[in-house]
Amino acid sequence: IDSTILLRRPDVLQAEYELRAANAEIGAARAALFPRITLTGLAGLASNALSSLFTGAAFNYSVGETVRYSIFAGGAARAGVAQTQAQRDAALAGYEGAIQAAFRDVADALARRGTITEQLRANRSFVDAAEDSFRLTDMRYRGGLDSFLTSLDAQRSLYQAQRTLLTTQLIEASNRVTLYRALGGETVERPDVSRP
Repeated sequence: IDSTILLRRPDVLQAEYELRAANAEIGAARAALFPRITLTGLAGLASNALSSLFTGAAFNYSVGETVRYSIFAGGAARAGVAQTQAQRDAALAGYEGAIQAAFRDVADALARRGTITEQLRANRSFVDAAEDSFRLTDMRYRGGLDSFLTSLDAQRSLYQAQRTLLTTQLIEASNRVTLYRALGGETVERPDVSRP
């Protein structure tokens, strides 16, 4: 299984889009650091806003109608950039955490899947042995060699073994669902055991 399929998990996608949004906000905050100047005026004629930027009036809140920037707003704009960078760092940490959680979920599900196969095999063998024991005990009871209580005890052991097998099969099916969800809805190729 290629680990890139984990990038399609909803939680990883959400963290990725939050990181992208945080990066875009940094660009917007940096753009707010620069004064807004109209370089051309009406009908393509040169604007006088650029020349007025470097006059003594440029330190006011607004220079004409086409240049808007205050020398005192620079600190707030720099703080806005720092804030968006901190938000980006938090989004990056969230993205890394989502990827680590995805790997952990898949690793846990695959580890359980590896052990559940052996457990199923052992439970099937136990059911087969309990069936043989019950069949022999029942024949001995019908032949008059054993008591009915011995036959009932063998039957109870068989039912318990079958119940344990069903519980393990339920755990195995639940593990498949967990693995499917951990992979973000992707299927895992299973070998076809019916072919020679």
